[in-house]
Amino acid sequence: MVVYATLIVITIAFLMPLVWMIATSFKSQTEASRATFSLLPDDPTMIVQNAKDNYSAVWNDPVVRFPLYLRNTLIIAGLSVIGMTLSSAIVAYGFARLDWRGKKAMFALVLATMMIPFPVVMGPMFLLFSWLGWIGSLKPLWVPAFFANGFNVFMLRQFFMGIPKDLDEAARIDGCGNWGIFWRIIVPLSKPALAVVALFHFVFVWNDFLAPLIFLRNQDQFTLALGLQLYQSKAGQTPWNHLMAASTLVIAPVLVLFILTQGALVKSVATTGIKG
Repeated sequence: MVVYATLIVITIAFLMPLVWMIATSFKSQTEASRATFSLLPDDPTMIVQNAKDNYSAVWNDPVVRFPLYLRNTLIIAGLSVIGMTLSSAIVAYGFARLDWRGKKAMFALVLATMMIPFPVVMGPMFLLFSWLGWIGSLKPLWVPAFFANGFNVFMLRQFFMGIPKDLDEAARIDGCGNWGIFWRIIVPLSKPALAVVALFHFVFVWNDFLAPLIFLRNQDQFTLALGLQLYQSKAGQTPWNHLMAASTLVIAPVLVLFILTQGALVKSVATTGIKG
């Protein structure tokens, strides 16, 4: 009983900022600016009208164009998720199922890349993309995703190693090569793990602020993270109800995606591979 009570208290503590943000987006500017804490507006019947006014003001803002930033973010996130999931799966397959000289040393090198924070490589990446003429375009934000990631390679490798190698041998007898085994055997059996990689990378790209801030130059190419910062800075005296409505709009797709894919998340955690 104490454990459940503790978990409930912790859950409420973690959810309270999210609840406060959504509740504030349903208030008028006067109510949202008060120092006293209240989740509901003075007149609860005005919730729908306040929400309509606040979200409409944010969505139709003539300076900070959230519909355009949403399109840019979806393009970057979509291409990045495809690239990261596919490239990480191919690299992980090479480490998990194939035998080749120097594999252990190369895998250690891949794991070592996880220790390097983005600010360390930020400068060299900027020089490289500048030399390629990509600064001021969306390419620096999604092309690197096609070269895999150490954490995702590690996670998928561990999952692939749990799949019996007897399936590989049976497939080779039927005439499959390495690519056929990967695409017809490994990928279908690894959908939960691949879904987790896709979800984690989508959330990372969706919330990424630093990389777009460095590589983008034109406001028409901004992502939602940059748009939210621009909206906050342009308002001067922050209208909290509008700012919370904008924040809710930015995180809503991630929440919906997480709810839709939570089954795959649980399945991936519970499944460590197929026992031979």
